[in-house]
Amino acid sequence: MPSHIPFKDSLKDFLVEVGELSYFTGRFFKEALKPPYEFGEFIRQSYFIGYNSLPLVGITGFIMGVVFTLQTRPTLEELGAVAWMPNMIGISIIREIGPVLTALICAGKIGSGIGAELGSMRVTEQIEAMEVSGTNPFKYLVVTRVLAATFTLPILVVLGDTVSVFGSFLVENMKGAVSFHLYFNKMFEALEFGDLMPATVKSFFFGLVIGLVGCYKGYNSDKGTEGVGRAANSAVVIASLLIFLVDFLAVVMADIFYEL
Repeated sequence: MPSHIPFKDSLKDFLVEVGELSYFTGRFFKEALKPPYEFGEFIRQSYFIGYNSLPLVGITGFIMGVVFTLQTRPTLEELGAVAWMPNMIGISIIREIGPVLTALICAGKIGSGIGAELGSMRVTEQIEAMEVSGTNPFKYLVVTRVLAATFTLPILVVLGDTVSVFGSFLVENMKGAVSFHLYFNKMFEALEFGDLMPATVKSFFFGLVIGLVGCYKGYNSDKGTEGVGRAANSAVVIASLLIFLVDFLAVVMADIFYEL
């Protein structure tokens, strides 16, 4: 019997965490819809989140496109289907790989940053000071950051997809002498509106998840520097898992929609 106690404790902690995160999410939507609106802080956070993530997203996207093409090209050459490379790259990156990989990168960059920042503010009692001064810290700190992450991530996904496809084109241009016009014509011929819409919509949900988890962990972090570290680390882990869950649900719902 004692061997089952740790499992029960873990299950209890998991359910408590789910309940608290759900309550935090409900409070976010309530505060986000209620005036006054911190529009200036939202713009500032959008700038910082987007600008600070641009280099990492761009470099990762470029390397992903290059490596993906280099790894796939030999197999397509053996099958005599190397002409399908632009079609395959466009569909796979824009529909699935690009949004998910960009979201995972941002979960590490943005989620940990928000968790550490709000955790430090909790440790140094800046959040309590805002409450005493009559400011609503939840609306100023949480709502603005979550909305900024939600609306910034789709832009980062578009950037990552673009750079990734361009990296793939460079490989094809060097190895197969494929022109810019031919490569992108073939790629866009393979893409449909049904490929772009689900990828764009789920990017908003990826940003919402990253912002919510990062703010939740930082806003409710334990006292001390150790608590700040745990908040940043757990924000990345939980956000990454939820990104895969959201992506799975998006794929299932898209399949159901296409069948209808």
